Amino acid sequence: MTIQPAKLSDPAVRAFVHAVNSHDREGFMALLAPGATMADDGSDQDLAEWIDREIFSSHGHMEVDNESGGGRVLLARYSNDAWGEMRTKWRFTVDDDGRISRFETGQA
Repeated sequence: MTIQPAKLSDPAVRAFVHAVNSHDREGFMALLAPGATMADDGSDQDLAEWIDREIFSSHGHMEVDNESGGGRVLLARYSNDAWGEMRTKWRFTVDDDGRISRFETGQA
């Protein structure tokens, strides 16, 4: 069963999913802490390049199936124009100021 983004527990993660699904690049970038990092399938990636390729230029979309870790770990069906749909796991590190300093994703 899909969890509606508005019902996600962690405010930063909730805003992240909303920004991805509404293709709001500006809103997405505002959620990230300065110097934020990310990894895909265990390999660190260039954040700006990755989000362009995997989210914004390819119409990325997240359907969240499960959350854990206080809302900072998601199991989601992720789809984009490049890869179609796949089951993915997302793990977020949120700073004290509520901004995301790191996220990691990969196939689940």
